Amino acid sequence: MSVAHEGNWGEKAIATSFGLILLLLGWVSSISSKNTTELVDSTVRVQQTYEILVNLTDFFAAMNVAESGRRGYIFTGKDVELERHRQAIRSLQSELNQLQLQLQPEPLQLQRLQRLESLTQERLILFQQSIDLYQQERSATPAQNALTDRSVQVRGRIQVVLAEIQNEEKQHLNASLAESKKTIEQRFVLEQAGTALIFVFFGVTVFSLYQERLRRQRLQTLEQTLAQERELSELKLRLFSMVSHEFRTPLSVILASSQLLGEILETQIEPSYLKNLDRIQSSAKLMNQLLTDILTLTRAEAGNLEFKPEWLDIEAFCLNLLEDIQSANLTQHPLKFVSQDCCGRVYLDEKLLYWVLSNLLLNAIKYSPLYSPVQLTLSCDRNGTRFEVRDWGMGILGTDQAQMFDPFYRGKNVEGVTGSGLGLAVVKECLELFGGTISWTSDVGQGTTFFVQIPRLDSLKGSSS
Repeated sequence: MSVAHEGNWGEKAIATSFGLILLLLGWVSSISSKNTTELVDSTVRVQQTYEILVNLTDFFAAMNVAESGRRGYIFTGKDVELERHRQAIRSLQSELNQLQLQLQPEPLQLQRLQRLESLTQERLILFQQSIDLYQQERSATPAQNALTDRSVQVRGRIQVVLAEIQNEEKQHLNASLAESKKTIEQRFVLEQAGTALIFVFFGVTVFSLYQERLRRQRLQTLEQTLAQERELSELKLRLFSMVSHEFRTPLSVILASSQLLGEILETQIEPSYLKNLDRIQSSAKLMNQLLTDILTLTRAEAGNLEFKPEWLDIEAFCLNLLEDIQSANLTQHPLKFVSQDCCGRVYLDEKLLYWVLSNLLLNAIKYSPLYSPVQLTLSCDRNGTRFEVRDWGMGILGTDQAQMFDPFYRGKNVEGVTGSGLGLAVVKECLELFGGTISWTSDVGQGTTFFVQIPRLDSLKGSSS
């Protein structure tokens, strides 16, 4: 065969290869575009389902607040309790209206929504009858008890309807997530297969004639692969954030339901049987805290952790924080608050500060013996705000102190104490946004004191009014 013929054959082979490659790329692009559209649709459905589940939780919470306000008004006669009841009623009706707009027009779901509206209206009527009766005759206890019993029965029927709606929406959620996962896998396989076929065509047709071009093509393909991996990593991050939120919704429902069940059964069964409900609540709180810590660290690593300082009554904040921890954990540790200065209002991010101090306080409680006190000290000066969290617990080994802020790292002397090793890592990430510092002193067997220093953030905002 002549050199000219070899050249013509090579040119034809190259042209044919490029033509096949273009057809392949067009096909891959078409399928990829379709997969992208399906993924977007699934994501929208997941978001809609998540909002419905959140609204269902808010609806149930508003109903509980309305009941609490009614009882508070009847027991105390205070108008503030009546106003709290009425505000909860307005919130409840708002959530119900939102559900009417969000639920899919499926016959079964529409029937459930109608039942929910009917039962809600029935319970609102019972609420109003109870309040009217109290205002007319405060000593009518038997009649009030009868209205309360009917209200509890209606609440149980409402819970059944809410559970049916939630189960249906969770099925939609699982189906959407499965479809999203399938679409992502198909797209990944398709892109990999397309890339592999491109390599085959190039390798067969131009290996001996275009080594340099093939080398550049491989380099370009490697860059594309790296870009795909980055895209997949970002998608995994978004998916993890979404799944974390989805886990927290049923956890909140579990916790609220177990607390409500505990209140109902408290006077009806032996206290020893209620320990199982306490275990459910403790496990739900632990998992919720773990999800919060992981999601906070994930957002911090991605640079998505929000920082929104505002004017804050710092002493009231500290007292509310200790009250939250005391009530949420049912701790047997005395919690003491000391304010060394009249701090008044300071310019801080309330959510981040809550995460910092709550993690430090919960660690102090966790690693201290029963009935051992835990103290939170607040002080302020012209340089900023200072917090001290002190315990008289097991202390931190010197060999552990260099790594104690690493995620999932736990000290060698905490065997037998449950924990994830994320609390101090969350504290560190939050303090970096504040521009704050943390230091500590610790004696093994004597206790630990953490010192948190947050500089003033109001230099651009002026002084508090």
